[in-house]
Amino acid sequence: MRTSEPQVVIGLDVGGTCINATAVDETGGFLVDRMVEIPSCVKQGPYAAVAALAEAMELVLDITQRQRAEVCAVGLDTPGPASADGVISSKGATNFAQEAWWGFDFRGALEKRLGLPVFYANDANAAALYAHHVHFGTQTMHRSSVAAIVGTGLGGGVIEAGRVIGGAAGMAGELGHIVISMEGLLAEGQPVPACNCGLKGDGESIASLSGIENNLLPYWLSQYPDHDLHELGSMHKAAKAVRSYGERGDDLALKIFEQQAIALGRLFSVAAMFTDPDVCFVGGGVVEAAPHFRDWFLAKVKEHTVLREEQRRMTTFALVPDLDMAGARGAALGALASARR
Repeated sequence: MRTSEPQVVIGLDVGGTCINATAVDETGGFLVDRMVEIPSCVKQGPYAAVAALAEAMELVLDITQRQRAEVCAVGLDTPGPASADGVISSKGATNFAQEAWWGFDFRGALEKRLGLPVFYANDANAAALYAHHVHFGTQTMHRSSVAAIVGTGLGGGVIEAGRVIGGAAGMAGELGHIVISMEGLLAEGQPVPACNCGLKGDGESIASLSGIENNLLPYWLSQYPDHDLHELGSMHKAAKAVRSYGERGDDLALKIFEQQAIALGRLFSVAAMFTDPDVCFVGGGVVEAAPHFRDWFLAKVKEHTVLREEQRRMTTFALVPDLDMAGARGAALGALASARR
């Protein structure tokens, strides 16, 4: 990184349908102020996806009018599960279900294709890192935070002194798979929710879209037999519609989101005892909701987070900003920091 020539780091966020790309200069300043998206091609297999990533990098360079020779590093983030080095799980993953993906070295394949150093992070860690940098600015390296990203699953990230805590296997901060107490969370007669990972009563079994579809909504629809959501014909469609009902103050939807807020509060309570963060961030679909609803939801999360009095004076709660761009931007910032070391 010590050169008189301008340096650029590319950030590439890979989802099930799209790649979002961005770029930062050597100071950490973003060179793109909007979404730069192309199809991710992940359903066409690993090598089609790697080719799409190379195309996305060229597109963002064209938009920013930078040359490929100026690129010193690339940050890659994907949904998990994957190792700390960017190797997809041997059992595949939600967005990487084809057998060709099982155990695929995504980071290594992209590095070979580009001929550039590629640094990997899971998408929740990348979003957490971006939120941390935006929130703290010049104090980034002196603060800590924990983030819970609510999507199809529940991702998490722990940031200490401006750096992602990865752990030995790259699985630190997996808030979604911490088992929490169901006492006072579930309604009378409500089954203990099960997660796709095989655990019962973990964070993701409640605070995720899959948690709504598989666990919460079936129960609550049984309690509201005349609810409009019955008319949508499938649990998947109904689960995706729940947030819009919550924004309108629907009683069933608010019961679901209150249970999700309680779950997040309990996860932050656990995190507070071993990280003692300055900020607890919430990201995901709720961030994209109407302001009155997301403020209500964040207040509920805070209400159900148990902190010591000393912590309560110091800890704040906030939403992950620019969520659609947070992954790519966090991946770029992480790669920039790694390239400097």
